[in-house]
Amino acid sequence: MLIDCKSISKSIDEDVRRRVGNLGFSPKLVAITSKPDPSTVTYLNSQAKKAKKLGIEFEVMEGSTMDELLKVISTLANDEKVHGIFLTHPLPEEIDEFELTLRIPPEKDVEGRTPYNLGMLIYEREYLPPCTAEAAVKILESTTEIKGKDVVVIGRSITVGRPVEIMLLKKGRDATVTVCHSKTRDLPVITKRADALIVAAGRPKLVNPDMVNEGAIVIDVGINVVDDQIVGDVDPEVEKKASLTPVPGGVGRVTTSLLMEHVVRAAERLSGKNG
Repeated sequence: MLIDCKSISKSIDEDVRRRVGNLGFSPKLVAITSKPDPSTVTYLNSQAKKAKKLGIEFEVMEGSTMDELLKVISTLANDEKVHGIFLTHPLPEEIDEFELTLRIPPEKDVEGRTPYNLGMLIYEREYLPPCTAEAAVKILESTTEIKGKDVVVIGRSITVGRPVEIMLLKKGRDATVTVCHSKTRDLPVITKRADALIVAAGRPKLVNPDMVNEGAIVIDVGINVVDDQIVGDVDPEVEKKASLTPVPGGVGRVTTSLLMEHVVRAAERLSGKNG
């Protein structure tokens, strides 16, 4: 069975529209990019379209060198009309992404990538958590009662795997979490016992039906291009024995909605207005 992520996204969007109306002004999101490839350009066009539908201003600024990008961030950090900043990926090898992230004000870090916002998760304060991690958790929460469930996370990136683990352990969610990665032994044995899987490994069809428990919930975070088609980290055949998020149109759809919600959340806090 496929999980209906479209309804989750729609609910978030409706809330965002209401809150934008309450603000009395249009919150502004700025994307910073450097030598964007075609997939990044497509992503930015998608974000622009989404922002327009929700009443959010959207702008793209580009820099070719580290100095140029630092100047862009400094300008945006001090611009009161800008409420959200995010960096596109991938960035050129010569660009120090961590150094750029350090310069983004945490209150405008709508992707939740700064050390401050990631660190806040340890204290169970999800001020602006990583959007994709939050999307995975929200989808899981909409599908089942997490408390006490055995959840296996495949992948340990700082944008998905690690923050998902921390968020699932938060008091009130209280999941029992196992994190697997490329050096994990006997992966199928571990995944087979899980009530839920969150897969963010970046490997096409890594998880197959034999690795999944009957009736489990599987959140596929992966986005891979194989033979000019977008596929996830989970074999679509898993749908026959478990609840599975679609790719495309699953986690990515909810992530985009949450990015826009974060812009509104940031605007509310910066302006002193409640949602």
